[in-house]
Amino acid sequence: MKILVINGSPKREKSDTMHITHAFLEGMNAAAENDVRVIHAVDQHIEYCTGCFSCMRNGGECVHRDDMRGILEEILNSDLLIWSYPLYCYGMPAPLKALLDRTLPLSSMAMHKVGDRYEHVGQRDFTHLRYVMICGCGFPNSTHNFEPAISQFKLCFPNNHTIITVPESPMFNAPEAVAVTEPRLKKIKEAGRQFAESYTISDDVMQAITSPMIPEDQYAAIVNGTIR
Repeated sequence: MKILVINGSPKREKSDTMHITHAFLEGMNAAAENDVRVIHAVDQHIEYCTGCFSCMRNGGECVHRDDMRGILEEILNSDLLIWSYPLYCYGMPAPLKALLDRTLPLSSMAMHKVGDRYEHVGQRDFTHLRYVMICGCGFPNSTHNFEPAISQFKLCFPNNHTIITVPESPMFNAPEAVAVTEPRLKKIKEAGRQFAESYTISDDVMQAITSPMIPEDQYAAIVNGTIR
């Protein structure tokens, strides 16, 4: 399988969330060999979308001459897109949002009704793609935190998507937390293996990897105790 990881964290490989993503990929690779490429959005030259819509009228030709042309081709040539990013203001970091905005050339101005909503008709065929969202946040639970990002992802990629959200993710970069992060990463590897084999993750594994690693009040006290 050809996998494109789009990392939205400005911290690149030092991202808390990338620990989760690498474990997921390790699990996938244990089930089958994959061709994996990682793009750090912050390192790409991506101009902001101006909303001129010329790309939606002229066969996908954007007015900007930047890295998005190559990225779009990489997306279309992949089998799986993994969107890996930390939660910023209940959404994705700005470099990744700029990249997502610039996928507009894949769609045309024409629209059609799908179920109870309208969608743009594609200019390119990307029906083969599957999508995984891996998102971590620094809060001790998921309640009223991930919902906006999840809603956006489901609307952007209504088909063939899998969503993994992990609270307390800064613990993955804390060596003193290895006693709790190591078992969690093993569960995430298991999720990757299951996904590689069936494109699904069992409910018990999903519950295990998306729940807090330590009690919420304990995590909050630790974080608050490190503030200078």
